[in-house]
Amino acid sequence: MAERLSPLDIMTRLISFPTVSRDTNLPLVDWVEGYLQSHGIESHRWPDPDQPHKAAIFAHVGPSEEGAIVLSGHTDVVPVDGQPWDTDPFVVTEKDGKYFGRGSCDMKGFDALAIWALVEAHYASVKRPLQLALSFDEEVGCTGAPPMIQAMQKVLPKGSAVIVGEPSMMQAVTGHKGGFGYDTHVVGFEVHSSIMHTGVNAIMEAAPLIDWANKRNVESMAAQPSDIAAVFDPPWTTCHVGMIEGGTAHNITAKDCRFMMDFRVVPGESADQWRNAYLDQVRQAEVRMQAVHPEARIDVSDHFAVPALVPETDGEAEMLVRALTGDNATHVVSYGTEAGQFQEAGYSAVICGPGDIAQAHQPNEFIEVAQFNQGHAFMQKLIGILSR
Repeated sequence: MAERLSPLDIMTRLISFPTVSRDTNLPLVDWVEGYLQSHGIESHRWPDPDQPHKAAIFAHVGPSEEGAIVLSGHTDVVPVDGQPWDTDPFVVTEKDGKYFGRGSCDMKGFDALAIWALVEAHYASVKRPLQLALSFDEEVGCTGAPPMIQAMQKVLPKGSAVIVGEPSMMQAVTGHKGGFGYDTHVVGFEVHSSIMHTGVNAIMEAAPLIDWANKRNVESMAAQPSDIAAVFDPPWTTCHVGMIEGGTAHNITAKDCRFMMDFRVVPGESADQWRNAYLDQVRQAEVRMQAVHPEARIDVSDHFAVPALVPETDGEAEMLVRALTGDNATHVVSYGTEAGQFQEAGYSAVICGPGDIAQAHQPNEFIEVAQFNQGHAFMQKLIGILSR
């Protein structure tokens, strides 16, 4: 009979695969597929046609009918490059009541619990189905989940409620901001800076676009937030530039300037309106630039787009998690997750997972043993409910 690993054993295996988003996740997917198969569970993988070294994996146990509870996680982790780790980041190390390792918190701890729960639900012959969905490329803009969700619905009975296990200290998070970002490339025209008026300085043309974002933030901060926005921190849509590069020398008008403009949109506001407002500024800047030199331009391309998770009225996923945790408080977050993508595809969705988001992406990332154990108890209760 196949070995039934503990949640800790599974987490240890998952963390041993260095699935940084820039690299392959196929060895991890192979292992999950093989482990489930050893227990008689058929799984399905969705290989990314544009990235042959990436794949999502999903599976279903219980009656072959719609209405499953879906346990959703991602397999990729952020890099450890340049971080001062005290231990090997790809080896689980227990110390001071914590499990250290890259992804222990975000989010291979939950992934391990979900895999464990799927196997146990299979042996419990649950009366209501349970599904597992593990994506890729969440850390680079939640780009792997939408095609996975679409592929799932073609081969599995559609689930009804999704628990996305991002670290929430096992609290029921019912809303998050949406997010999108534009790679912006300002292309100028080089001349000597002494005659800068005959050229187009890409950096100086980028500056008003970035300042536009500053002004929008000031306006939004001063405005009265809506009721739904008021529960977020901060309670407004933010515009942000975190990276910029350009120019070749101090005495040449810069030919190139690249930056990413990113938006975190509160539920209730239109992401399209923010997109249109920014693109209108881009078009106005381009007209000014081309009046000086017709070859000047601004290229804008999508970098990522994540829909908001909108709090549901009597949502199935929320009510289930509240019943399992006893948490009746209101919790929302400002970062984006795959929960909004599941909700957009017609699922009820909630965020609930072990660990503290403050530990995510950090050197010496950890999940507290008590939190991991709390997640284990949560899964045991869930199997009990599905077995009734």
